[in-house]
Amino acid sequence: MGVIGKFKPTKQGGWEGRIETLLIDRKIRFVPNDDRRNDNSPDYVVMLGWSRVGEAWKATSRGENPRDYLRVRLNDPWSEPKRATLFPAPDGATAELAWSRQHRMRDWGDEP
Repeated sequence: MGVIGKFKPTKQGGWEGRIETLLIDRKIRFVPNDDRRNDNSPDYVVMLGWSRVGEAWKATSRGENPRDYLRVRLNDPWSEPKRATLFPAPDGATAELAWSRQHRMRDWGDEP
């Protein structure tokens, strides 16, 4: 899993920072979704300027030391959504956006 972004909290309860990859270097914001219509609605909308480019949902890890994080879906500019995870630091002062390639067994042929 690679870190593709670093973020800081906003006064409005969201996050702002940059996504930096080989092809992308953009400022984005995670803005609290004030228009949640049901429990499945995203908790945050991901904004690039005034354009909505994704959504994020609150989640908590399982295990001995549960940790809050955001499940992120980025919609633009790819043909299919990219999934990532925003992990806030324990003190809440920063967060990192992590992404890993989703491999399917059929993509690898007979390799283990």
